[in-house]
Amino acid sequence: MASKKFLELQEFTDVELGNKVKEMTTEFNNTKFDHGIKGLDNPLIIREMRKDLARLKTEVRRREVAKLDEAALAKRSKIRARRRK
Repeated sequence: MASKKFLELQEFTDVELGNKVKEMTTEFNNTKFDHGIKGLDNPLIIREMRKDLARLKTEVRRREVAKLDEAALAKRSKIRARRRK
């Protein structure tokens, strides 16, 4: 079953996703910096932010792969097959 956050990401446009990734990356880096300097009340926020950022990047990549043509998909499959060896 898909998570609620994943379903929400599917509703975003490509531009909105790109902006969200940039915004989330900046916020994540600032939070890590703040935690290193003065500490956070709840350091588990960093873990949640990291997972949310990974969800965003995964959705962006999934859309990129979906837009690839047949030649690019075949080349990608060959590269992935070489990695498995």
